Formats: sequence, structure tokens, C-alpha cells
Amino acid sequence: MGQGRGREGAVLRLMRGKDFEFTVTDVEDVTPHFRRLRLTDGGMLAATGVHPTMWVRLWFDNAGKPHQRAYTLVDPDPAAGTFGMEFALHEGCASDWARAAKPGDTVEATVQGTGFQAPEPAPSRLFAVADPASLPALNSLLDALGPVPATIWFEGAGAADGLPFRTDPDRHEVRTVPRRDTGAHLVAQVKEALPELLRSTPEPYVWIACDTATTRALGAYARKELGVPKQRVNALGYWRAT
Repeated sequence: MGQGRGREGAVLRLMRGKDFEFTVTDVEDVTPHFRRLRLTDGGMLAATGVHPTMWVRLWFDNAGKPHQRAYTLVDPDPAAGTFGMEFALHEGCASDWARAAKPGDTVEATVQGTGFQAPEPAPSRLFAVADPASLPALNSLLDALGPVPATIWFEGAGAADGLPFRTDPDRHEVRTVPRRDTGAHLVAQVKEALPELLRSTPEPYVWIACDTATTRALGAYARKELGVPKQRVNALGYWRAT
């Protein structure tokens, strides 16, 4: 591939990461702070296959140094070799690239470490904690789980602000929580409600994808204090608060 990637790239190669080049074909501003891109996959989907919440690492230039960030594939189409990506825009080189992206632009990517194992037995209810950065993964999970009902705590802007939720009001309850105290308010809201909800759920599945500190706190809480089996808790930090 093109630019050197330093130590991170070397580690990913040792871990058998596979490299591809994507090309932008279309862009759409969903909201002023949320942008959707459509891309061709450079042969990736035929080589790797597809699974729910699948993500790849994109490589960006950060003041002359390579920088990687992980993004979830939206509506991947292996037959066409295309997929979408959605970017919650903030400060940083990844958001800067997404803001300026136009058809014909390319970006290098590495596929490594992604995976999804459907919970068995199937959940009687999903409990999800997410935010704009993990919304594409949340939508993919909801698609995969189909009729499973869900309680979702969503930190930050919600569907009323134009974000593309794939929720069904008949089976998905979304509790929008403002971001306060670097995520502590969200943690408190989940801790207040989750114990009682779990008591009436025979086969829960807990999925947490927020900033790293919030994700760690709630993942440990669900497993250690509430006793949810570790195979029924999926907690992955999507970004690091600074």
C-alpha cells in the first residue's frame, strides 16, 4: 500500500491484517455533524466475507504521521463490492478527511480483529449503551437480532436530531441521555435502571459501545456486580475521551 504506517502498521501486519484500498463514490450530510459515505471495497468483501457489526481500520494522515481509526461497515453488499460508512464529525484527522471527502477519493484500510458471535441462546431482550460514534454498529446489531426487543441508552443527540436510527418503536425503547461529567451521568442512568430490568429478563444480552472509560465501567458493572455471564456481555470502547 502507499504510505508507511510505522509501528502500528507493522503490528497489524504481524497479526495478519489484510490491506485494501477503498474509493468514495457518494457523500451525504445526514446532519451538520454526521456524514455518510458510500465506497467501493477494493475486493475486500469477496476476500473476507461479511458479519454483523463488521469494522475495518482506516488510515489517515495526521500532520505527516499515519493514524488509524476503526469504522463499522454500513449495508455491505458483497455482490456489488460496496458499503457505506458513517462519521460522527468532531475534531481530528479522521473527521477532517470525512468532511472533505468527495467521489473519487481513496483511503487505505486494514481488516484485522473484527468478528461477531451471535449470543446463544438468543436474547429475550437486548440492553445496549451507545452514542453517535457507535450508532452504525448499533444499527447493524439491531438488524442482526431482528425481532428481539431492546432497551437502548443513547448518549448525546438522538433520532429527533436527524441521526439515522434503525429502531422500531414497537420493540425498541430508546432512552436519550445528555453527555455530562465525561460520561458519568450515563453510567449513573444505566446503573439506576439496569438491575430492575434484568430481573424480568431470563436471557439478557448487554452490548456497550461508548467512550473507553464509560464502556469499561459499565462492562465491569454488568459482569461483576450484576452477575451477567461474560459471554452475554459485549463491551468495546469506541473512542477515548481527552
